[in-house]
Amino acid sequence: MQRHHHGYTWLGSGFDLHQDGPRRAVHPTFATNPLPPLEVAHWLLKPASLVRGTYDGPREAAEWFAAQVRPHAATFATQPDPFTIDDRIPAIAEQVADGADVVGGWWLTGQRFLSVTLVACSPHRLRPSYACPVELR
Repeated sequence: MQRHHHGYTWLGSGFDLHQDGPRRAVHPTFATNPLPPLEVAHWLLKPASLVRGTYDGPREAAEWFAAQVRPHAATFATQPDPFTIDDRIPAIAEQVADGADVVGGWWLTGQRFLSVTLVACSPHRLRPSYACPVELR
């Protein structure tokens, strides 16, 4: 199977991120909990229903990543970044082309947190034994 990337997002209370138990693969609620896992590759152990998109092409994956972040840029809780997410698309595409995971996390106003992740699959560099959660044709 050709290497590809799966896209995952999570938007929720930043306080939920402090509950690291459910974010560990050994926790009984791990598979049903939409919280981002502590280890990026562990997204591949979660149900396919949490996959927001699957991408073969680096540019397509990078564009998806940016599209998830763009609507929230006005609510970033920290100082505005001098580089916009659109400025980062080439670097994100390069990471994807290299077979690397891409992870982004932003604190938003209202003590919310946005997590956007592209996880390499088939195989994952660090966890080659993890099965692909989505049946590809």
